[in-house]
Amino acid sequence: MAIPERFSNLPDYAFPRLRALLSGIEPGLKNGETPTVLTIGEPRHAMPDFVAGVIAANIGGFGKYPPNDGTPGLLSAIGGWLGARYGLDVAPDRIMALNGTREGLFNAALALCPERKNGARPAILIPNPFYQVYAVAAAAVQADPVFVPATPETGNLPDYAALPSAVLDRAAIAYLCSPANPQGAIADRDYLETLLALAERHDFLVFADECYSEIWREAPPPGALAVAAEMGLADRVVIFNSLSKRSNLPGLRSGFVAGSAANIAQIRRLRAYAGAPLSLPAQAVSEAVWRDEAHVAASRALYQQKYAIADRVLGNVPGYRPVQGGFFLWLPVTDGEDAARTLWAQAGIQVLPGAYLSREVDGCNPGKGFIRVALVADAEQTEPALQRLRAVLYDGTTGGEG
Repeated sequence: MAIPERFSNLPDYAFPRLRALLSGIEPGLKNGETPTVLTIGEPRHAMPDFVAGVIAANIGGFGKYPPNDGTPGLLSAIGGWLGARYGLDVAPDRIMALNGTREGLFNAALALCPERKNGARPAILIPNPFYQVYAVAAAAVQADPVFVPATPETGNLPDYAALPSAVLDRAAIAYLCSPANPQGAIADRDYLETLLALAERHDFLVFADECYSEIWREAPPPGALAVAAEMGLADRVVIFNSLSKRSNLPGLRSGFVAGSAANIAQIRRLRAYAGAPLSLPAQAVSEAVWRDEAHVAASRALYQQKYAIADRVLGNVPGYRPVQGGFFLWLPVTDGEDAARTLWAQAGIQVLPGAYLSREVDGCNPGKGFIRVALVADAEQTEPALQRLRAVLYDGTTGGEG
C-alpha cells in the first residue's frame, strides 16, 4: 500500500538523520572520557521526591479505565496553577489532560482546523526552525504549511505580521513556541499583543506551545492565554504545557491543553473517539506535581547555573546569544552537519545540526548555520563539555566560526 503523499514528503525525523550522519565515525575520547550526548531535550534533573509515593498509593488505578478529559482533581490542580502563575480563572471545562504536549499540538489541529478558509485550502503558520509535530499536523489536515523564518534578524521569533495579507487570510492556525525551541527566545507581551491582534484581524487561532515556560533566566515569560484574556481575545488562543520540562518527568507523558470552552469541547470530542487518556496513577501524580512549586524553583536554579556557565565559556564567540528560556543553546557554526561530525570525531560530543529542525524555503534553510546543544546534564558535566566544544569548533580550525 502506498504511503499518502502528504506524509511521504516529510523528511526523516531529526534523530535517525543524526544517527546516519555519525554512522561509522569513532568518538574522539581521551583519558577515560565517555561520550557526551547533548542532543535530546530530555531533562536529567531529579524528579520530585514524592512521585513514587503517589504512584504506590494509587497503584490500584491501573485496574480501571481513566476518564478521558482528566480527573476532577487533576483539572482543578491545573486550573489552580494557571491562576497562581498567570492570574487566570480557567474553569475545568476549558482544560483537558494530555499525554504530553505533542499529542495535543497534533490533535488540536485535527479538531480545530477547517477544511476550507475563505474558499481556499487553509494555511498553517509555522516558525522555522520548529518542533516537528507542527508540520506533521499541517500535513494531516491537508493544510498548506507556511514556514516563517525565526532568525537572529527577527529576534529568533517568527514575524507573522510580515506575511502577505492573502496568506494571512487563509491562515487557520499559527504555532508559536515560547520560550522557543531551539533558540531560547521569549515572546514578550508586545510580541504576543501584536500576534493576537493579527489573529483577530485575519480570523485564525494561535497554538501556544509553552512547555518550557518554567525554565527562564531572569523573569517568567508572559503567557499567551493571559495576554489574550486581557485583550478580550481568549477564544483566539489554545495553550499547551506539560510536566516533562517543568518537573523533569518526560516519561510520565503528562500535560494539558487549555483555551475557550468551545475549542476545548471540540478537542475533547476528538479524544472521546480517538484519544488515549492518562492512567489514573499518572493523573494522581500529575495532580500532586502541578500543586507543588518547590521542585520547580530548585530545578530552575540549576538551569540558571548552566546559563552562567555557557555565558562564561562561550560568551565572546561571535554570534553567541545568551539563552533567555528553555534549555537549548543555539550556536552559530559554518555548517551544522560538519560541526556535528567534527565534534563527535574530535571530542566525543553529540549535538544536533540545526538544519534537522528547519525546512528549506526558497533555497534557504535557516538552521543550516547552527547546532542545538541541550543543557540537560548537570553543571559538573556541562562545563567541561562546553569547553571541549569551544576548543574544537571555535578555537580550532574546522567546523565553526573561529
